[in-house]
Amino acid sequence: MARHSNKNRGFGALHVITSLLIASAVLRFATEVAPAMANEASVEIAQQPASPVVASETQTLLAALQAREQRLTEREAQLQNRMQALRSAEEQIEEKLETLVQAETALSATIARADTAAETDVAQLTTVYENMKPKEAADLFAQMPPRFAAGFLGLMRPDAAALIMTELDPEIAYSFSVVLAGRNADVPTDAPLTNP
Repeated sequence: MARHSNKNRGFGALHVITSLLIASAVLRFATEVAPAMANEASVEIAQQPASPVVASETQTLLAALQAREQRLTEREAQLQNRMQALRSAEEQIEEKLETLVQAETALSATIARADTAAETDVAQLTTVYENMKPKEAADLFAQMPPRFAAGFLGLMRPDAAALIMTELDPEIAYSFSVVLAGRNADVPTDAPLTNP
């Protein structure tokens, strides 16, 4: 009987080793062979031509994207053209402004010279009238409009103006006096009060 139990023990160990080898083969198959088979299947699926519906949708999408890219490129070109036109217009405006500033400066200088020249001419003419004989100056003043003549009389030295006025016809002298007296009638005499 002892021999029989040793035999059974040997047979049981053999079963265990065989079971372990089978389990190891199954595990290897599951971890190495099955993923490789799945990869082969996916490669075969990928190599198969796409269905006509998917290919048509892809072509439509690609055409839409290309059309959109073309529109964006055209829009960008239009914007660049507009920016260039704006820069050009801005440069022209700046040039014209510079020309206007130069013209304004030249005009201001001309006006200043004209004002100075006019003042110089009036001052010289006033000096001429002051140095004339009162009777001759009075004859000239009698021919002038009252405002014009009064302007000269207002610029003259008081003694020279008085001599000319005495030589004028009383009505003419009166009209000159009215103009002289009224020249500054519109000037305010009282300064407005300000609240502190």
